[in-house]
Amino acid sequence: MLFLLFSLLVGKTFSQLKEGEVVDKIAAVVGNEIIMLSDLNAQIAQFAQQDPSINPADTNIRNRILNAMINEKLVVAKAIEDSVVVTDDEIKQGWDYQLNRLIQYYGSEKRIEDIYGMSIARLQYEFRDEIRKQMLSEKIKKMKFEDVKVNPRETEEFFKEYKDTLPNVPAMVELGHIVKNVEANKNAKEQVLALAKKVRDSLLLGGDFAAFAARYSKDPGTATSGGDLGWFDKGKLFPEFEKAAFALQINQISAPVETPFGLHLIQTLNKNKDSVLTRHILFKIGQSNDDIDSVKKLLLSLKSRVEKGESFEELAKIFSDEKETQGFGGSLGKFPLTQIPGTVKDMIEKMQDGQVSEPYPFSQEPKLSFHIIYRKKTTPEHRPSLEVDYKEIEQIAVSYKKNKLYQEWVEQIKKQMYWEIKI
Repeated sequence: MLFLLFSLLVGKTFSQLKEGEVVDKIAAVVGNEIIMLSDLNAQIAQFAQQDPSINPADTNIRNRILNAMINEKLVVAKAIEDSVVVTDDEIKQGWDYQLNRLIQYYGSEKRIEDIYGMSIARLQYEFRDEIRKQMLSEKIKKMKFEDVKVNPRETEEFFKEYKDTLPNVPAMVELGHIVKNVEANKNAKEQVLALAKKVRDSLLLGGDFAAFAARYSKDPGTATSGGDLGWFDKGKLFPEFEKAAFALQINQISAPVETPFGLHLIQTLNKNKDSVLTRHILFKIGQSNDDIDSVKKLLLSLKSRVEKGESFEELAKIFSDEKETQGFGGSLGKFPLTQIPGTVKDMIEKMQDGQVSEPYPFSQEPKLSFHIIYRKKTTPEHRPSLEVDYKEIEQIAVSYKKNKLYQEWVEQIKKQMYWEIKI
């Protein structure tokens, strides 16, 4: 979706015509929607920026991109016709995600505002509807094609037909890791708990929740907006937070509730049987240098145990704090060496198969954590084969099948809905 937002922003530039230039015109009509020439030029410019080999003046390229834009609008129209719904909260979450991506790309909100000549609030307003449409498209595609699979026979037939055109499998490295969270010592936790209780007492005596959130909350996403979290459906929040929020009466304030992010004071503003509207004040539990050193010492001891012959996978099942990989012996899967992030890649390239790294920072949220990385096995670049690369070939076959079904579906929609190219 970041590509979508970039394209829309580029489109604004194309549509700001100077005196004497050709007036923007309609490139295509899709139902009640139009595609302007400036929109098409923006998409072409974005693709050309990503791939310098693309010639923006190539008629085939322009037609292909225009048809893709038409197809996307048809899919959105179909989603609306089929009563697919995107909630305001989903749009807000989508915008927040995109804003964070833009900040990572440009460095700051101020830089974004300077580049595009409008405030963040205005940007959000300008592109709210486009984000909604993009999410509608994603939802209906997911509904239609998420469960598409291929059986072994289909995988084998796909490989037999396309094996000569499939690219080489790049050099792959199989990795695992053991993650340990940095836990605060007992005294630090008790101090934060005492502060949270003190703030709650002040709130119960009539203190302004929004003011206290601005002063005390360590949640940068909500502190300046009074701690407002908006509506959340059941199953979307940490279980501890959700249980407390649903148990509260309207406007009641909870006792401190602990989640992986820290301690929360929660106020339930509204609720029904399926969702809840809350605001909160987050108190983070800090970790001292001693706490960090303790985690690093434990990870180094696990590294030493592997070097002495113990199974990395068995140690990961016992010690790792990351639930997603713990049950799989810490397995992260196989990765092309070229796709491993720079700092990790430098470390991995210096290791031999079977070696374990030094402790390395893993995450800041929801908890500060470190991990050791295990370089299990390296597979050199090679021609794909079912014996060695079945899973990878199966994934390609699924993508091929999904794309084929998608194209057939779009062709059906084209027969049912009005669309017309105007240029």
